[in-house]
Amino acid sequence: MSLIRPLLNFYLRTIEKRRLAKTADVAVIRKRFALTARLFFHAPRGTRLAKLTLPDGCDVLEVMPRQTAGDLVIFYIHGGGFVFGSPETHAAMLAQLATRTGARVVMPRYRLAPEFPYPAAIEDVENAYLALIHSGVDAGNIIIGGDSAGGALTFNLLGQIVASHWPMPRGAFSFSPFVDFAHRGASLRENATREAVLPVERAEQWVQSYLAGADQKNPRISALDANYQGASPVWISVGDTEILRDDARRIQQRLKDQGVAVKFREAHDLPHVWPIFHNILPEARQTLDELASWIKALPRPANES
Repeated sequence: MSLIRPLLNFYLRTIEKRRLAKTADVAVIRKRFALTARLFFHAPRGTRLAKLTLPDGCDVLEVMPRQTAGDLVIFYIHGGGFVFGSPETHAAMLAQLATRTGARVVMPRYRLAPEFPYPAAIEDVENAYLALIHSGVDAGNIIIGGDSAGGALTFNLLGQIVASHWPMPRGAFSFSPFVDFAHRGASLRENATREAVLPVERAEQWVQSYLAGADQKNPRISALDANYQGASPVWISVGDTEILRDDARRIQQRLKDQGVAVKFREAHDLPHVWPIFHNILPEARQTLDELASWIKALPRPANES
């Protein structure tokens, strides 16, 4: 482990986590996170960002590395507790992954709670995925992914692809996914103080503002209750001190039980969605390297030419 890891964890736990716990106004959280991303998360030189509108009026952010290789497209769904974050806040991390894979990145701009609760985000992500295919991109060239709440939306999308027999992507991945709306895992309690980023009480508030009374065990909402039989391979990472540790463990087991090939990485004492700290954290860059190698080794789906 690097020397910067404990220093970063200490800063996040004592400053950022406490600040999040004290801030109930999502508008303030959104502005603060957007500013942090602009100041501290930087893409490789030569990266190009462009706002695009796909067929059916779906707004996305396109992230292009200096050099592309092949027709690979990463369809990435940002996290932020369903209430904050944007393609722009996560663009630098995806630019790093794009540089490593030679892929173009497309990031859907989905509606946020509490202004737009369930099913707005899910519908926006699904529409954007289909719009990307309608724009001429072969599903066999698409890798879907997301982090935290974006991980929930990633597995929601993967389950809907299976259920609706939509074209299957080549693979799917998630950093620190949130999938257990019913809080059936022990890590929410065991790691409440060790968690470096997410205050439990605030995370629960965000989830409730997103659900707005919807049934949390509905398979369309709860990734742990969805069907993934026939889904493409999945890669998942999580830290052992995260409150979402058991979310990742449980979705891994759910996928394996249904015959899905899963690559699972549980790292020691790394913060929530640590690849976003790629500018300062060696472990973040290593994880992005590992994910990029996995992506480049993926075969095309058997039903694709």
